[in-house]
Amino acid sequence: METMTFGRAINTGLRKAMEEDPKVLLMGEDIGKLGGVFRITDGLQKDFGPSRVIDTPLAEAAIMGTAVGLAYRGYRPVVEIQFDGFIYPAFDQIVCQVAKLHYRTQGKVKMPITIRVPFGGGIGSPEHHSESPEAYFTHTSGLRVVTVSNPQDAHTVIRQAIASDDPVLFFEPKRRYHTKGEVDQSMNLQQATPMERARVLTQGSDVTLVTYGPLVTTALQAAIAAGDEGTSVEVIDLCSLAPIDYERVEASVCKTGRLVITHEAAQSGGLGAEIAASITERCFNYLEAPPVRVTGFDIPYPASKLESHHLPDLDRILDGVDRALGRPNTPSGATA
Repeated sequence: METMTFGRAINTGLRKAMEEDPKVLLMGEDIGKLGGVFRITDGLQKDFGPSRVIDTPLAEAAIMGTAVGLAYRGYRPVVEIQFDGFIYPAFDQIVCQVAKLHYRTQGKVKMPITIRVPFGGGIGSPEHHSESPEAYFTHTSGLRVVTVSNPQDAHTVIRQAIASDDPVLFFEPKRRYHTKGEVDQSMNLQQATPMERARVLTQGSDVTLVTYGPLVTTALQAAIAAGDEGTSVEVIDLCSLAPIDYERVEASVCKTGRLVITHEAAQSGGLGAEIAASITERCFNYLEAPPVRVTGFDIPYPASKLESHHLPDLDRILDGVDRALGRPNTPSGATA
């Protein structure tokens, strides 16, 4: 085991995937000599050469179109979208080509493309640099969508994504890039927890708290704070957003009878709505209260000096837990 940052864990995962399979290559803006804006690909072009770590023009649609062609020819391209808000020019290629080619060709063509996307807020960036676009892609059949919350999963899941024959959007919570944790780089992918499996991070009996990516750390802090007041919170890190491991969430809600979902993305049409509806269908007879959502607001991402008011924080999540428990005197917010 080695202690490393979240960003370094992705770097070592990419390196291992490239060492194991010569068909793996990386593409993106400034990922070569610079090592990427967040230095996630630092040192990889030096060691694997410019034919496998490719600096591209600033043209996201062209990058994705090239990746489709490479996948056709048997390569496993890993594309870096520099920031979440820059993925929209590539949206057509992703939802119309990448997501559908396997189905359209009746399985004759596979699309083993991994799309790395730094996402979410919390770093004080300007407009277009702090988006949460995951729901657009979970709505599109044919795509796997994953995100991770700790260095070990960052290292392992990026390797699993690259090894998958399905296209995978790998959302990286950029405000966690400097989080440190232990990583077992020798993890056997066949023995590792599958990337589509949710992780139960804390056991609890009063409330199920479901989240993913950047808010997992905040949810764990909320569970500790709630515990100090005598409330037992079970925290689930979804990891996979498409498909969602509903069996694991359902088992927890059948035990606790109460559900809180929290994410940074806007509430309307977000994953919280989908999870609340699905769990209500599955667990109606077990629910003691309506599911509660604690989310970002239905607004364009605000200026950096206001983002602390936009992003769900410890107090807002604890407020959601209180409302799920039917406790009075809770303030209003972007919650249902």
